[in-house]
Amino acid sequence: MSVRVRVAPSPTGAPHLGILRTALFDFLCARHHRGTMILRIEDTDRNRFVPGCEEEIMASLRWLGIDWDEGPDVGGPFGPYRQSERKEAGIYAIWVQKLLDEGYAYWAFDTPEELEEMREYQQVNRQPVGYFGGTWRDASGAQVEAARASGKPGVIRLKMPRGRLLVCDDLVRGRVEFDSDTVDDPVLIKADGMPTYHFAAMVDDHLMEITHIIRGVEWISSAPKHVWLFEAFGWTPPQFVHVQVINGPDGKKLSKRHGDTRVFDFKYAGFLPEALANFVALIGWAPGGDREIMSMDELVEAFELDGLQPSPGVFDIEKLRWMNGHYLRGLSGESLLEKVGAYSGDPDVRAFWARDEHAALPTGPALADLSRALTLDPALAEEAFVLVRERVVTLADFGEACDFVFVDRPVMDPAAVGKWLTVPHARRLFECLAADLVSPEDAISVEACERLVRSFAEGHGIDKLGPVVHPVRVALTGRTVGPGLFELMSVLGRRRMIERFENALRLLP
Repeated sequence: MSVRVRVAPSPTGAPHLGILRTALFDFLCARHHRGTMILRIEDTDRNRFVPGCEEEIMASLRWLGIDWDEGPDVGGPFGPYRQSERKEAGIYAIWVQKLLDEGYAYWAFDTPEELEEMREYQQVNRQPVGYFGGTWRDASGAQVEAARASGKPGVIRLKMPRGRLLVCDDLVRGRVEFDSDTVDDPVLIKADGMPTYHFAAMVDDHLMEITHIIRGVEWISSAPKHVWLFEAFGWTPPQFVHVQVINGPDGKKLSKRHGDTRVFDFKYAGFLPEALANFVALIGWAPGGDREIMSMDELVEAFELDGLQPSPGVFDIEKLRWMNGHYLRGLSGESLLEKVGAYSGDPDVRAFWARDEHAALPTGPALADLSRALTLDPALAEEAFVLVRERVVTLADFGEACDFVFVDRPVMDPAAVGKWLTVPHARRLFECLAADLVSPEDAISVEACERLVRSFAEGHGIDKLGPVVHPVRVALTGRTVGPGLFELMSVLGRRRMIERFENALRLLP
């Protein structure tokens, strides 16, 4: 049997980490087994439908490296792949009528007031809350016809069995049993004629020949309804795979304060899709061994559903940052230039950093300056990116990390100036280095830069390099920390260093 999996998002809001992880597990499962990946848009909730959301879902998945074999944009033999279109095609009407005809479903015409009264009664009497039949579960055909003829709005509900044990064989949790007497009768078709998730998703999973339903553990309480629906139709259910929730490092359910945000916000924050995919795949799934850094191909090769964990996964933004830094350091200078250039020039990135919660940060202006500098001297930019990449973890960090390279005069940290430009030998140091750097050739090697600094220290009886290195760094960058001094000197070149030493001399008392 060929594996067929589906990711089935609802276009009711921007995609977040939950749908991203489910889609990634679906993708890895399909590719590992050389099966089929399906994208199905479950857009039956028209009240919550958000225009443009479907497009963002597709773009987010593709940015992460996830593609699909069948879907609304690529077609396939089991279309349409939007549930609203499947409803208009009459697909659901056929199957709900079958349930009605065979007594597995029924019309119910309860008013909102009657339903609220029912819930209040159940709560007061500490009964299971839900619809367990009311007036309509065993109503006669004449009662139903009279209600419909009068124009009374109604829904179609699934008639759950009573006195039964319903079993869901879940790949992660094993056998899960439910007392059918505690399971309410779910709505299959709403009053507006649209199918609910309970009905449309299960019908589509059967008709599209889905072999594995991978979804969040929050759906396990609905499993008995879905198991019974498959039994009522006489269908063999797919393999259910309920993946655990994602928690923050504090053990609480993931929220925005932990870093749970829309997928594209990770892109705008400067994370690479390869790093995010690697990181998300390991939340709740273990590849075996101590592997952490894995390419998409390696994830596909290693992925097995039995590696899914029964305990909640943990989203740790610091681990993601570490992983992203690892991927950045693996890029060539040419790739860094391309990625940082595209990132810093992206208007959506600029809009992200201009949001109220980011407006006070220097990241946005630094990226704007970086984008302008890239157009003026891309060769220098590439050298600068390679120089600082050991000290950055996101694409956004390059703006601030490199800002001293492209300006005529770097912003001087007063504390750094007060500590290192006041040493007794500062004036002589800057004068000597500026004089030694004079040459028709602007380029200078790392080794030559080191010789200049060491020569001054030896010639002036300074045993340790620190008292020389620190003033030079402050004069050239305005900071006390940064990349290797001799490497950054080489990147700056003779002309820039001379100008900065002359500027530093003007700051001396």
